[in-house]
Amino acid sequence: MDSEIHDVIIIGGSYAGLSAALQLGRARRKVLIIDEGLRRNRFASHSHGFLTQDGVDPAIITAKARAQVLKYPTVRWVAARADSGRRLGDTGSTHAAFEVAVGDTRYLSLRLLLASGVKDILPNIEGLAERWGRSVFHCPYCHGYELNQGQIGVIAGSELSMHHALMLPDWGPTTLFLNGAFEPDAEQLAALKARRVTVERTAVAAITGHADVRLHDGRTLSFAGIFALAPFELASPMAEQLGLEMDRGPLGAVIKTDPMKETSMQGVFACGDAARMMASVALAVGDGNLAGAGVHRSLMFGST
Repeated sequence: MDSEIHDVIIIGGSYAGLSAALQLGRARRKVLIIDEGLRRNRFASHSHGFLTQDGVDPAIITAKARAQVLKYPTVRWVAARADSGRRLGDTGSTHAAFEVAVGDTRYLSLRLLLASGVKDILPNIEGLAERWGRSVFHCPYCHGYELNQGQIGVIAGSELSMHHALMLPDWGPTTLFLNGAFEPDAEQLAALKARRVTVERTAVAAITGHADVRLHDGRTLSFAGIFALAPFELASPMAEQLGLEMDRGPLGAVIKTDPMKETSMQGVFACGDAARMMASVALAVGDGNLAGAGVHRSLMFGST
């Protein structure tokens, strides 16, 4: 047992968790970050859409952020996976309200912040996983511009892939591979035609080369990049262990929070990809900033 009672334990030390820790470290609060080092965007070589960091390797962004945050003397870091968490008592006292287990060690805190992100569940297509984040993507805003208006493929995972197919012509000529996921109705076909999207019904066999789609009829079509839907799940089981309420969307569930990022359990906060449907580095940093302020307010005045 680590006998120190931290003001807050943050589960996850990526963009959202570090942003929250920065706010709390600057408020001179005792912060413990527990992180297993599995960023959601670890497969990507460049991050885009974040002011002052556009085009920078995301590993460099997180390394610099971590170094800056750990300069604050009240912030500690544990490189490990948090196995479990539980509530011990009331959040209105100076006694520990939460316990987090990391192996045989138990850490105590007054507040708990979940910023552990999500895991993408990739389509089961040969060659896709090896190219995820490099030539196969899920976010047009993050990766579309760098395709330089080249040919773009969209591999459908469900009817939701209409969204990708209708967006991406702004970044390049687009082909929608239905891949047996759904059949567009007349209205959807008209919308695709209006956006000059080519519809391909032959099933996808594999992705090869840089971003080549090999079809079951033997044809291979080459693209500058490919987009695919990826359902997701929370990277940590802690929200389920604590029985937190969830917001459920078509691709997965995230932790439900109030405007100051407190969850359905008093004293437990959540931010970043684990607590919002839309995901980007910039949004995660902003969400973490807000969560840090929410945790600090709760420590000062109690939860409302």
